[in-house]
Amino acid sequence: MTQELYAVTGATGAQGGAAARALLRADLPVRALTRDPNAPAAVELRALGAEVVRADFDDPATLRAELAGASGLFAMSTPFGTDCAVETRQGIALLDAAAAAGVGHVVLTSAANADRGTGIPHFESKWLIEQHLHTLGPSWTVLGPGVFLENCAGEWTLQSLRRGVFGYPLPVDHPLPVIAAADIGAVAALALARPERFAGRRIDLAGQWSTPARQAAAIGAAVGRPVAVEEVPISVVEGYSADLAAMFRHFREVGLQVDVEGLHREFPEVRWHTMERWAAERSWDL
Repeated sequence: MTQELYAVTGATGAQGGAAARALLRADLPVRALTRDPNAPAAVELRALGAEVVRADFDDPATLRAELAGASGLFAMSTPFGTDCAVETRQGIALLDAAAAAGVGHVVLTSAANADRGTGIPHFESKWLIEQHLHTLGPSWTVLGPGVFLENCAGEWTLQSLRRGVFGYPLPVDHPLPVIAAADIGAVAALALARPERFAGRRIDLAGQWSTPARQAAAIGAAVGRPVAVEEVPISVVEGYSADLAAMFRHFREVGLQVDVEGLHREFPEVRWHTMERWAAERSWDL
């Protein structure tokens, strides 16, 4: 019988790293694709048992070679560090390489509600990639994560937290469907290991509904000192990124829709993170 092999892109990042670790915990073989096989995160994955190889989204021949023999692929894309046009081009190139290499099942991460015409640039680029996936040969699953809890520990947020303030560009009581990278990885690993259960499905993901006020309280409890919550004007975000400003406007005016309770019923094997548990489990550089 042919040995299963699961290729993971973005393996040195939050989502891909979580997917790779979830697969390894299930004793499934992982080939981690990265631009830098010597990066600390790559070295850590290798120590956990992953095969780590170099692959470049701008080099289709490299992608096809490293995807050869893979029964499944965890595929992701990002515009951050480049732009949405580059994200779309690279994402489509990855999927084309997977199809050419004969990968059996592709699990693609997108964004929650990206299929609903949000107008958010980096949601729209992901939707273009999704649509391309539908035209290809491999069976597929699309996962649409809600708002990443890891954003609460990004450098921009940490600068504010070091002053004792959690700043967020939404009203402090505005509910958001939040998700930990570990939970994205857990669902992705399930979808890769059991494609017959997930084929042809688009599943928006969130572990909990939370608010900026609740996030601030959870971080405060984790670090052992009060953290105030403050609404940041959208104009501040606009000066940093028009894309992110569009996203927060959509969150405020339309909102995201995710069936959190339904997810918990269908996937009880996932240890869905609340904001409180996620904050308590991490180290805070404050």
